[in-house]
Amino acid sequence: MTNLASLPHFIRPVGAYQLQGLMFSGEGKAITVDTYRGYVLEVDPFTESAKVLNRHTYQQFCGVTAIAGDATFWVVKGNDLFYCNPIDFKLNLFLSLPHPIEGLAVAEGAIYLSCRAIGKIMVFGRATRGLLRVIPSPGIGATALTLHLDHLWAVDQAEETVYQLDPKSGNIHLRALTPFPQPRGLAFWAEQLYVTYSGDEYYIRDNPNDPEPYSVQVRDRTFIHRFQWLQVAGSPSFTLSNGYLVEMTYLEEFCAEDPQPVQNLTWRIALPENSDRQKVLAINSLGMPMEIQEINGSKVAVFQIGDLAPGEGGMFGWKALLELRGIKYQISPEQVAQVDTLDPELQALYLVDDDGLSMDSPFVRNCAREAVGSETNILLKMLKIRNFVYDRLEYRMQPYISSPEEALTRGTASCGEYVGLLLAIARLNGIACRTVGRYKCPPFADQQNVPLYQDYNHVWIEFYIPGIGWLPMESNPDDTGTPPYPTRFFMGLPWYHVEIGKGVTFESIRPQPFSIGELALNHVRFKILGELEF
Repeated sequence: MTNLASLPHFIRPVGAYQLQGLMFSGEGKAITVDTYRGYVLEVDPFTESAKVLNRHTYQQFCGVTAIAGDATFWVVKGNDLFYCNPIDFKLNLFLSLPHPIEGLAVAEGAIYLSCRAIGKIMVFGRATRGLLRVIPSPGIGATALTLHLDHLWAVDQAEETVYQLDPKSGNIHLRALTPFPQPRGLAFWAEQLYVTYSGDEYYIRDNPNDPEPYSVQVRDRTFIHRFQWLQVAGSPSFTLSNGYLVEMTYLEEFCAEDPQPVQNLTWRIALPENSDRQKVLAINSLGMPMEIQEINGSKVAVFQIGDLAPGEGGMFGWKALLELRGIKYQISPEQVAQVDTLDPELQALYLVDDDGLSMDSPFVRNCAREAVGSETNILLKMLKIRNFVYDRLEYRMQPYISSPEEALTRGTASCGEYVGLLLAIARLNGIACRTVGRYKCPPFADQQNVPLYQDYNHVWIEFYIPGIGWLPMESNPDDTGTPPYPTRFFMGLPWYHVEIGKGVTFESIRPQPFSIGELALNHVRFKILGELEF
């Protein structure tokens, strides 16, 4: 038996452009298709060397989206399902469908085909080629499939989510976020699930013959990665997925625009917090000592700067060692059909206009009524509020955060303005919400032990269900512009979010009227130190 601890985290076949689909041979070799070249590749997971199996028929395999196999090799291309002998790889048509097929899984007596155009997984008889049943696809994107033991497994490209399904009913037993975007296939090896990824990455090209030698170029990025998950029962239940040990540094540098004396300066910076998906292992001060205080349950670092002379320099901040994992909560509307009344303390904190939310505006109040309509279920109300905001806003960076009314009128918004509108509409509908932020680690989990720098800060929200607790929801990344919108970050967060300052101001100073931007420049740095195990 293969030792699971010895299995590689990454498999990067040499010479591959765009991997699509995945299976493993009895000898433990990964079988995948480079859909750009048409090569069926047999890959040694430990050496990453790849052997082309279809040397004489590879052109027929260009554009393949899925593979499966036993004694017969099965291939999906466009609207068609083919089979072939895994020796000569000459394709034979098995059946054609009216719409493109994205996913394929093969059992002894049945063939499963996923079709994004109709949002269904169709099951055909292997002997009769007749349609046996149809089950719903778990997500909205292109869905790859595999069968393992008594379950049907799927990974959705748009949702960036792995699902475990009942192969007969399609009922979802598990949801877990993938650590990388663009998943294209999945398969089990030695009871361990692997996922293929294919996409583009930007890099700086150096052309010495060009008068301006440096330019931004795009190249293929494709690999196979070991997927890990852990289901946690409870109320709520959730699934954790691949996690990383991350070092985050937040540093302020005195850099006054208009140097002048500041007396008795106190500087507060929110700190990372423990949650179901985030564990704070250590926090240390940098540059000068800090005191840790608690505000509304959130930890805040307090720096007593004292008197600051004009032009005085210095740095201070904190460094945190964190365990970060992807999380997906699993709560159905039926579970929250009846919920208790919100606690008065939470009402006083999270149902009020405490940050310029325009909750007394007739325009915003009308939007709050329109967003939920006659819906009474708290979970479905929150999803309708999110979709209402997505229908009316388009993401744009803004130089400042405007009011929800102004953002709605303009039709474009930054993440902070998405948050403001979500908070206003949810609170007007009696749903407690709070802001969460503040940074995302650059999501390059394979770039470890090197400094990674975040260009922008970021905010999202948490909403509260009595009897369940606080649940995360992203502000704008799921706004793809066209419904239906993915629900990958509705009650879920990927591994690279750092939860800092829940319902409290991220950073503040005393005395006023000085602003942080007038006095200092921040430096944010991450290091991914390694991948975690369960």
